[in-house]
Amino acid sequence: MSDQLAQRCVNTLRTLSMDAVQKANSGHPGMPMGMADAAYVLWTKFLKHNPKNPRWSDRDRFILSAGHGSMLLYSLLHLTGYEVSLDEIKNFRQLGSITPGHPEFGMTPGVETTTGPLGQGFATGVGMAMAEAYLGDKFNKKDHTIVDHFTYAIVSDGDLMEGISHEAASLAGHLKLNKMIYLYDSNRISIDGSTDLAFTDDTRKRFESYGWDVQTVDGHNRNEIEKAILAAQKTDTPSLIECKTHIGFGSPNKQDTADSHGAPLGEDEIRLTKEKLGMDPDQTFQIDDDVLREFRKAVKQGEKFEEEWKGRLKEYEKVYPVDGVSFKEHLSRTLPDNWDEILPNFEADEKGMATRKASGLILNEMADHLFSLIGGSADLTGSNKTDMDGKGIYSADNYSGRNIHYGVREHAMGAAMNGMALHGGLIPFGGTFLVFSDYNKPAIRIAGLSKIPTIFVFTHDSIGLGEDGPTHQPIEHLASMRATPNVNVIRPADANETSVAWKSAIQKDDGPTLLVLTRQNLPTIDRSKYTPVKEAEKGAYILKKEEGEFPDLILMATGSEVQLALDAAEKLEAEGESVRVVSMPCWEIFESQPKAYRDKVLPPQVIKRISIEAGSTMGWHKWAGTEGVVMGIDRYGESAPYEEVYEHLGLTVDKIVENAKTLLQ
Repeated sequence: MSDQLAQRCVNTLRTLSMDAVQKANSGHPGMPMGMADAAYVLWTKFLKHNPKNPRWSDRDRFILSAGHGSMLLYSLLHLTGYEVSLDEIKNFRQLGSITPGHPEFGMTPGVETTTGPLGQGFATGVGMAMAEAYLGDKFNKKDHTIVDHFTYAIVSDGDLMEGISHEAASLAGHLKLNKMIYLYDSNRISIDGSTDLAFTDDTRKRFESYGWDVQTVDGHNRNEIEKAILAAQKTDTPSLIECKTHIGFGSPNKQDTADSHGAPLGEDEIRLTKEKLGMDPDQTFQIDDDVLREFRKAVKQGEKFEEEWKGRLKEYEKVYPVDGVSFKEHLSRTLPDNWDEILPNFEADEKGMATRKASGLILNEMADHLFSLIGGSADLTGSNKTDMDGKGIYSADNYSGRNIHYGVREHAMGAAMNGMALHGGLIPFGGTFLVFSDYNKPAIRIAGLSKIPTIFVFTHDSIGLGEDGPTHQPIEHLASMRATPNVNVIRPADANETSVAWKSAIQKDDGPTLLVLTRQNLPTIDRSKYTPVKEAEKGAYILKKEEGEFPDLILMATGSEVQLALDAAEKLEAEGESVRVVSMPCWEIFESQPKAYRDKVLPPQVIKRISIEAGSTMGWHKWAGTEGVVMGIDRYGESAPYEEVYEHLGLTVDKIVENAKTLLQ
């Protein structure tokens, strides 16, 4: 291919981005214009992908971590033959289009992960590379390789400023994830102006200290970029290629300025820019036939890539039939038949156990049967009970270990879990204290938005952790997580509800699950006396039925407060009251049940209700109603033995009984 044609290909990426942003009257043209050269080299000379099968498992992953530059990705997808039409390019940022302002997984074919919140893509890519390394170590043989691909990303100055990039880069370097190659758009411009206002890091020294290979190239010299990627592919560490670029490249008046970062260039400036780039200033969305033919070579090349891989897989299955079946089961997220029968049943026990302990026992039972289950903790393994006995430690020397030590990197852990799940082949989980879900929240939100089935294990779920005090006692966290769309928050009342919670988490494949578990022991409820635990699968259920057709009062609770509700009901019934106890481990699952079931559990005509939960009262009024009482904690906790804290903050059986009597008058 001639240099002239290559240049027109690159300039087509630039002008498509300019025109789409201008038509939408919003967007970020500068980054696509600046990184067009590097993206062109990567996508036409290196990226292994099949536009006709965007989910092919052995494709290279490409992440636009600088998601504000989404038009660069949409232009590449359209030109290389993905199902992203030119009309969709013209419909950029409009209602109903598949080209939203920032890339969204599941909406646009070829988009590997949702990006836009800076740093998320950077860290999600680490998880993808971890998944590739795990599956390669587990399934590849000396004579047969079926997992062999790279994770590429374009990252920005903003990505590298975000704290999550520090966590994730440190983890990736420690793990020596050498199949990661990130192109850094070093244009030194952010929304406020020059990055010198706030960002004067020595990026090379920083990443070298993390254990990365770092190269610096002219981001507009395609030969330099190509050589750098070739060198990066041969390293035994992650690679960062700093591409020194000009934001808004080619714009006579807005190149190298913040004006080109987040606003249309304007029709006059676009005309001048097209003239300077040698493109037709009178044509919008210009794609010359020879340019399109050049990009569309990716279609046949991609089909060839996949067919070659299918041939290797077929040979692999002949030689290693058992591993071949297991590999396909990993990729399809297939669960063994009747797998839930392995979940332990716990005998009634007044002393009981902490739900975090029950979770650990359940996890180890599952680990022996669900071979794609992988996870760990952000330096709280023993406290979170997230270790899987005998399953090895994931490390640079043993990528097939299933216990991951994330270190004190909660945010990167959450994003890496998303990356593993998006990559496919693994069911990832990760643990920390519930109060530190604050550090996970952006990754949880991305998981909800993108319907990523990650599993978060949050222990030390309330004031019940006691002496560590208010810094570690979550208050607002349950309300915050429940307010996040498409996220299941499950707070089980005992060991058996914890089994049901894990079952739900494993089966959910369209969004994240948050398991919220206690530090303190909870009685294991006697199911011969109360409703079978299977009913907990519906999110909320009648744990203790009242005498008669309808109760005088409904007590509702989650987690550790369910036993308080049962004890209070017993006292009230001894005084002649008719009381129902409803355990509500998961609001979201309950809300998905038919209205008839919800009305059966919470009859509309029974308006005298009390909810009890050791956390913020926000949200509970929906269930308690205008005539009900909401018992909770709308202040910070105290440092003391947990029994004393519960007493001090008014979450006791006697207080429930007192409120009930007042309500029933």
